[in-house]
Amino acid sequence: MPAPEIGPGELLIRVEASGICGTDVLQWYRRDKTPLILGHEIAGEIAGVGEGLTQYRKGQRVSASHHVPCGRCNYCLRGRETVCPTLRKTHFDPGGFAEFLRLPQINVELGGVYPLPDNLSYEEATFIEPLACVLRGQRLAGLSKGKSVLVMGCGISGMLHIQLARLKGASFIAACDIVDYRLKQAKLRGADAAIDAQKEDLPGRFRQLNRGKAADLVIIATGAKAAHIQALETVECGGCVLFFAATDEGVTIPLSINNVFWRNEITLTSSYAAAPKEHLKALELLSRRKIAVKELITHRFGLAKIQEGFRLVAQAQDSLKVIVEPQK
Repeated sequence: MPAPEIGPGELLIRVEASGICGTDVLQWYRRDKTPLILGHEIAGEIAGVGEGLTQYRKGQRVSASHHVPCGRCNYCLRGRETVCPTLRKTHFDPGGFAEFLRLPQINVELGGVYPLPDNLSYEEATFIEPLACVLRGQRLAGLSKGKSVLVMGCGISGMLHIQLARLKGASFIAACDIVDYRLKQAKLRGADAAIDAQKEDLPGRFRQLNRGKAADLVIIATGAKAAHIQALETVECGGCVLFFAATDEGVTIPLSINNVFWRNEITLTSSYAAAPKEHLKALELLSRRKIAVKELITHRFGLAKIQEGFRLVAQAQDSLKVIVEPQK
């Protein structure tokens, strides 16, 4: 398809790498595919600079946010940028799974462009957005040094949660999944233990491994309904459950008000997307090699074979990060 035309204050990005996210897969199978073009974990170089922009140049390597908050509304001023109405309305044109995309003026003005250092590849830069989301989630959940953590779901978000929890000094990290390949990968990425949630009694096994204690923080990085129920059975009194992943529409779970809130003082919290400040922190961690992501990339496809990439991510078996390379 032809490259989008840009106006004043806008940027044209030549997309070099774009990651397939689980939310892309949800939209792919829930909505008509045309004229929908997905992709928000992008990195590339500036191919065109709109009138009035002096801080950017052609050929500059960048990543960008598809969502940006206004920074002025009541939500933003309270640190809840990801529920800002502006953030929910901003987007790329057309999307990261294209050779070129237009970055609207509002995205540029509100801090949604991130120049890349020379030591960070385009592929690695596609992890800025998912890592930013993980940073926000763990901050809202109050993860700190010495806490025990259960990460439910060993996809890309789960792997990043494991690494960040380790970096923050978690005392014990267990990961659970139902796919053997992903459980093995979780151990390689820093989990102290990997538990098969189908074959083992998850709450009992976690306590056995964690000196009889449940988890101070449970991170739900899967949309499986069973995981949400197990999370409430595995969190410690006074602990927190972070609802991090999206589910299918209409999913509900039974909840005992007395057992969860009144008697056990459990906190339930959620996190959606990330603000520019988290993107900048993610970029810093990646460029300083505090979070390792190269080993998480298992597949690469050009646009002609993007459907195969979506199939791999949807199956969630022997793959982790699938990268689309629009220029190949």
